[in-house]
Amino acid sequence: MGRMSTPLRILLQTTITTQADDWHIGRFSRLRHHLASLEGVQVTARDRATSGGTTDPVLGALDRSDFDELWLFAVDVGDGLNAEECAAIGRFRKAGGGLMVTRDHMDLGVSICTLGGVGAAHYFHSKNPDPDASRNRRDDPHTLNIDWPNYHSGANGDFQTIELVGAPHPVFRKPDGPITRLPAHPHEGAVGAPPDDPTARVIARGMSQATNRRFNIAVAFEASADGGRALAESTFHHYCDYNLDPRDGCPSFVSEPPGDGMLRDPTALADTVRYFENLARWLGGR
Repeated sequence: MGRMSTPLRILLQTTITTQADDWHIGRFSRLRHHLASLEGVQVTARDRATSGGTTDPVLGALDRSDFDELWLFAVDVGDGLNAEECAAIGRFRKAGGGLMVTRDHMDLGVSICTLGGVGAAHYFHSKNPDPDASRNRRDDPHTLNIDWPNYHSGANGDFQTIELVGAPHPVFRKPDGPITRLPAHPHEGAVGAPPDDPTARVIARGMSQATNRRFNIAVAFEASADGGRALAESTFHHYCDYNLDPRDGCPSFVSEPPGDGMLRDPTALADTVRYFENLARWLGGR
């Protein structure tokens, strides 16, 4: 699949069809534009072309494509991926493809549980719950229609200070020191390193603004005989336009008032876009 060829080809993909009042791929335009501005990077950004349950022509043939990376934003409520698509994504990674998989609170994006390897790093409410049962309880106390996992790292539009775990991973490095800030979100999901995968480790944690509880933000999978590099992330809101600049707007069902920390402190935004660039290069083995 031309893993070391130039350019680096990245697919940004949601798990829903295009719906104006939802987290469609157009709400990740700042990420798309930044990645596309990098030298030697080509970006394709798309929603599903078919409804959940039927096979999307791109996802279902991902292993036969010329993409080097898949950044999967699981924004569905349970029917985002089917078995054929999961199998194709698995073969894509087995052949060396890079994979970033992210979701959100409770059961949002739960269809990624069926992805081999990286899917096991994602904990949900109804499927694959956190093996630490003490964590399976409400964290965000404000949005009562959302239950665990729902870690409250701050308002949309604000930033959070993250804790790097172990030696700083390449995705969190910059020339003048580590990256320590990412966008905040009122109810992040849960991730953890699968205990039976020696290539996986937690590389970053956040802290709940509601309970002061630490929670995992990112799990990195190193390349091995089982496949290419991968990252499991606690929430797709680290990548959303709305979380980078709340003036870009959000779906009507978002009820929490936004913050403005990212606008007031441009160095937090600089950390975030450097993280995007690092992730693209690391996943692609560049």
